[in-house]
Amino acid sequence: MAIQLEQVKQKTRSFMRKVLLFGSIIFLVAFAGYYFWRTYEYSEGSRAGLLFKISKKGYVFKTYEGQLHVGNTMMINDQSLFNFSVKDEGTYKQMQQFEGKNVKIYYKELNDAFPWQGDTDYMVYRIEPVNQ
Repeated sequence: MAIQLEQVKQKTRSFMRKVLLFGSIIFLVAFAGYYFWRTYEYSEGSRAGLLFKISKKGYVFKTYEGQLHVGNTMMINDQSLFNFSVKDEGTYKQMQQFEGKNVKIYYKELNDAFPWQGDTDYMVYRIEPVNQ
């Protein structure tokens, strides 16, 4: 009887190890897929307009956020504003120099950015002034 009990315990431990290993592998693959989906670059492009606002904000995650007025009118409304996030501090500091001026920004659109990446899915990585 004692020998049978030990065999059952050993088989149960072996089974539980396999379940734990299989579960861990499934979790890691699912997490990697989720991370890849959220950070996948959906599109890339550029927009030109008046750099209306650039700031560093956030309660927990401090991110760089900005707005570009892309309309050709003097009136600013929701349809003429392009909200974006800035990837790094160097680009942010460069953008501060162009605030209130016409610029062209280059961005990459993510499927669904994580909160620490920014408030929007549009990640600006380059800016250049537009000569008029």
